[in-house]
Amino acid sequence: MKKLYRYLSPLLIAALVLGSLPVAAAPANPGSGLVSTQDVLNAERSQGDRERIHEILARDDVQDQLLAQGVDPAEVEARVAALSDAEAAQMADQLEQLPAGASVVGALFAVFVILLVTDILGLTNVYPFVR
Repeated sequence: MKKLYRYLSPLLIAALVLGSLPVAAAPANPGSGLVSTQDVLNAERSQGDRERIHEILARDDVQDQLLAQGVDPAEVEARVAALSDAEAAQMADQLEQLPAGASVVGALFAVFVILLVTDILGLTNVYPFVR
């Protein structure tokens, strides 16, 4: 019996090692991998950036300005579609940072002047230097 174990043990070990090598050495199929959360978030952000750009470009005042500058809106849409994800994100961020109408400084100055006038008229007591 010991002789049988002595011959079978190395054969069994070799069979198990050789049998597991093709499974361990098989290349992973890149198409069947799991999608990471970061990839999904990046895809959603990219889609959201493109939607914001299209919303802004679809406004009537923007369309009027494009036509006034001699730019075809269809050409603009084609160029937006050709943007990479990074370029679309950069453009969407720049469009979000543009002021819509007056600046914040102008609004703060208007509030200051209104409070100053009401303080001079004696309706409020905001600024101590008016007395």
